[in-house]
Amino acid sequence: MEKSLRVASIIKKNLLEIIQFEVNDPRLGFISIPDVKVSKDYSYAKVYVSFLNEKDEREGMKALNHSKGYIRSELAKRMDTKRVPELTFVLDKGYKNEARIRELLENDEK
Repeated sequence: MEKSLRVASIIKKNLLEIIQFEVNDPRLGFISIPDVKVSKDYSYAKVYVSFLNEKDEREGMKALNHSKGYIRSELAKRMDTKRVPELTFVLDKGYKNEARIRELLENDEK
């Protein structure tokens, strides 16, 4: 496995644990992290997030960005690297597009 994919996978696993069990913000609700992209020098990580409830998206993104420093410091404690990437949270809309395409295809078959 390529090193950047391995690092992204480690970041994703740790972020899920930190956000679910250590960030005590009721605005987050149920969150998933479908993907993490790491820059070539590992100094930046783009974290794609999605929320179960569409109503939680705006408040959830505010909560994540508000907690970004804490999340990054907790990530630093768990990672065995010199540098911990700067985190950027991005709302992932891919699952909505997938559901809409599936719906259109099902309607087309009828």
